This record gives sequence, structure tokens and C-alpha cells, in this order.
Amino acid sequence: MHSIFDTLLGNLLVPTILFFVLGLIAAFARSDLSIPAGAAKFMSLYLLLAIGFKGGSSLATYGLHADMFVTIGIGVALSFVIPFIAFGLLRSMTRLDTMNAAAVAGHYGSISIVTFVAASSLLELTGVAFDGYMIAVAAAMEVPAILSALWIANKFSGEGKAGPGLYRELLANGSIVLLVGAFAIGALTGDQGMTMIAPFVVTPFTGILCLFLLDMGLNAGRSVIANRHLLTTGLFAFGMLMPLIGAILAWALGAAVGLQQGSLFLLMVLSASASYIAVPAAMRIALPKAEAGIYLTLSLGVTFPFNITIGLPVYLWLAQL
Repeated sequence: MHSIFDTLLGNLLVPTILFFVLGLIAAFARSDLSIPAGAAKFMSLYLLLAIGFKGGSSLATYGLHADMFVTIGIGVALSFVIPFIAFGLLRSMTRLDTMNAAAVAGHYGSISIVTFVAASSLLELTGVAFDGYMIAVAAAMEVPAILSALWIANKFSGEGKAGPGLYRELLANGSIVLLVGAFAIGALTGDQGMTMIAPFVVTPFTGILCLFLLDMGLNAGRSVIANRHLLTTGLFAFGMLMPLIGAILAWALGAAVGLQQGSLFLLMVLSASASYIAVPAAMRIALPKAEAGIYLTLSLGVTFPFNITIGLPVYLWLAQL
């Protein structure tokens, strides 16, 4: 037992996670600390470019394997299925109506790319290897959950009819375009491309991520403060329980097909995270009557802090069993 806590503490005490905690503390203390919006946007673009390019470069080095397609298939299946589990839990644990429960459920089948970036950085800091194709798995898991949420909403409340605007929104989502594009460029240029831009995408990566997670901690804390009246006990409990369920499902499936520790951990993180960028944009179009304050506060203000501070160390420990 002592070694378990030592391992969890070691996974927690890394700069990226601690800077996020600092942002939470500053927000709850009502500090005037802030990151300029332009700087936060630049850091977001940089992290997506860097993680995508490094993943593509890694894929070029090791080549295509059947493992990649199997893992993508598992990720897509999880993204389709998790919203149904989340919807059932929300209907039993909270008083949300079917439309709002469907909207929230869609967020939990999709992924948080920032959580994925933080998890990748944790692996690098702890020296655990992972497959570069996990970037492709992350991209593949964005959309299926949205389709599941719309089916649930249409089935149980008559809402959630998709249209051309929704599909344009999904295909043109900036974070996915940059992530997939950088992944493709990294795969095409391989080691030569990595050598050319390594001083930009490797050396400053962890420092910029620390500053970005500081800003995310500030945003998450202030979101909870501003919308705390929307967070019932049932919703708050769901926001911490659902990530664990998603992670355990991914752990079981990933371990069954023999994923290595790092890739298994990232699959768990993807299944445990909740979108607060792509899915909210889609829900505004597809389910305009759903309460944005509920699903945004839950995904950004509850689940994201839980995953960064508690979830990542626990998931890594599980993956290393």
C-alpha cells in the first residue's frame, strides 16, 4: 500500500499538474492573476501543433501497424458507447431533463485535447513510452459521441436533429484541423522534419504547457465560482464518477488487446476526459435549448480539474499494474 501512494504522489508532483493547481488556488482566492487572451490562444495553437507534429513524426519512424487500427476502433467504440452510460447515470443521479442529460452525456464520450496533451507530457516527464498514433485515436474520438448524444436527444425528447451547419462546425473545428494537419505533416516529413523544428516543438514544450495549465486552472476555478448555483450534489458527483467509469472501460479493453503502458494510459485519459471545446460548439447548433452553463461548468469546472489533479496519477498507476 505504501508503494502505491508513493507512485501516485510521484505522478502528481510534476510541474504541469502543480501549475494547474496553482491556477485553481489563485481563482478560489479571488486573485487578479490572469493570462492575456491572445497569449492563451497562442499557447493553445502551439500545443496542438507540437503534439500533433511529434505524433506524426513518431508514426513515420515506426510505421503503420495493425495495433493502430485496433486501437482506433476501440476508441471510436468507446466514444459511441460512453454517452449512453453517462445518460443513464445522469437520469438516475440528477434531475436533468432528457435534453440536457443528452447534451451533457455527449461531452463525456468525446475528448479533452488539453487533458491529452497534459497526459502526454506526464509520460515524457516520467520516461514512459507511448505510440505516436495515439494522436489519431484522439482525433477519431471527437465526433462519434456527438452523434450518440443527438440520437439520444431525438429518441427521448424529439430534439437533436442534425443539419449541414453542424457537420460544417465539426469538420472545420480549429483544434481538430490543426491537430490532424500537424500530425499529417509530421508523418510526411519524418525525422528530417523533426530535426528542423525540434528547437520549437520540443525544447519549450513543457514550459509553455505549464503556463497554459496555469491559465486553465484560473478558468476552471472561476467557472465553478460563477456557476456554482448550477452544480447540484448529483451533478458534482457525476462529474467525478463518470471519468473513472470511462477510464476503467478503456483499461479493460486496452489491456485485453495488449496495449503498452503509455498507450493504455492515454486511451484511459481519452475515455475519461470531457470535451469543453468541440462538443459545446456542436451542442449550440444541434441542441440550442440545452443549458450551456450546465454542460460547460461540469466539463471544465469539475471533470477537467479532477482529471488533471487526481485522475492522471491514478490512471497512470492503473496502466502500470
